[in-house]
Amino acid sequence: MKNIQYKKILSNGVGIPCVGYGTWKLANNDTTVNLIKTAIDCGYRHIDTAAGYDNHVAVGKGVRESGLKRDELFVTSKLNNPNHGYDKTMKEFDKNMTELDIDYIDLHLIHWPNPIMFRDNWKEANAGSWKAFEELYNKGLIKAIGLSNFLEHHIDALMETATITPMVNQLELHPLYPQKDIVKYCRDNNILVEAWSPMVAGDVFDNPLLIEIAKKYNKSVAQLLLRWSLDHNFIPLPKASNKSRMIENADIFDFTIDKDDIEKMTVLEALGRRGAHPDTATF
Repeated sequence: MKNIQYKKILSNGVGIPCVGYGTWKLANNDTTVNLIKTAIDCGYRHIDTAAGYDNHVAVGKGVRESGLKRDELFVTSKLNNPNHGYDKTMKEFDKNMTELDIDYIDLHLIHWPNPIMFRDNWKEANAGSWKAFEELYNKGLIKAIGLSNFLEHHIDALMETATITPMVNQLELHPLYPQKDIVKYCRDNNILVEAWSPMVAGDVFDNPLLIEIAKKYNKSVAQLLLRWSLDHNFIPLPKASNKSRMIENADIFDFTIDKDDIEKMTVLEALGRRGAHPDTATF
């Protein structure tokens, strides 16, 4: 890997840039349009959004106004929690495409496996959504389909009715929460792993251990955390609200983290997750 545009290959042969630009909490306004265009100007070719982020119109406009051809960019979206099940998934997809105003989605994910409103029938709801995903994929409206926040038992249940194996699983992943079991499961099943919140939302930028290790490589803690994702073969999805941060987050290809330093960072696992658990999330 030489830069953020380097593509990893999914199980169906589709290439996905190895670092994405995350848009969680970005508003549906011109500021976000300009951030998307700035990120693309900085070299990002992978934009990660979701129906639940409520910023599709701005993201789509930024993509269209970037000056690049559609096939030069990789756009990910995700199914919103209230819209699980075949019919609702299809209806939401039509809405997504209208809002994004692009010809196709490169990667579409089921955002959460067990939303609170489907807690009593999450298996059936996921099966219906996945059936819709498969149909949209077979029509070419989605280039790759996958999951987000799915653990082993969620994927096992999905595969009872699925005819296409998920190509991606997006998970909370960082040195505090490496989720080794589900990562191994995904790799054993040829499912590429993406890392959301790879920089722990900035909560550990003042951590003495991370500061010490980052200084060794003449890097910031943010760069160290993103490199940790790459060194674990994850695709990180950092968000940045200005150009200098975007450039900093992309400058992670001139070093790798020594095994000894990776091992030192395992002490942080005691701090654990920052997001919700997929089976107890209250949304």
